[in-house]
Amino acid sequence: MNFGAGVPTVEVTDLKDDDFLLDVREDDEWQAGHAEGALHIPISEFVARYGELTEAAPQDGRVHVICRSGGRSAQVTMYLVQQGIDAVNVDGGMQVWAAGGRPVVTDTGDSGHVI
Repeated sequence: MNFGAGVPTVEVTDLKDDDFLLDVREDDEWQAGHAEGALHIPISEFVARYGELTEAAPQDGRVHVICRSGGRSAQVTMYLVQQGIDAVNVDGGMQVWAAGGRPVVTDTGDSGHVI
């Protein structure tokens, strides 16, 4: 998907295991399955919970923003870039993540799925 030339984007295949990942999907999507170690702040709560991101994100690191397919994460990525944060949208989101064989887990550590 193309969300415009202004949205910095990275492919799932370019992500390393220790990259900081921000998942902006809603609670039901997160509970069904997510990337282990990701920070979860739903887009619907993002502005109110912005401080959680600034506390958790690496000071000089990049924030990789992910959602189901890349639309919501593109919006959050643009917001973060406007705030001066080094952020990139994960192209294709959790659908491409799971299709590429990357692990999807639940909060209990069991195998999850993308909805």
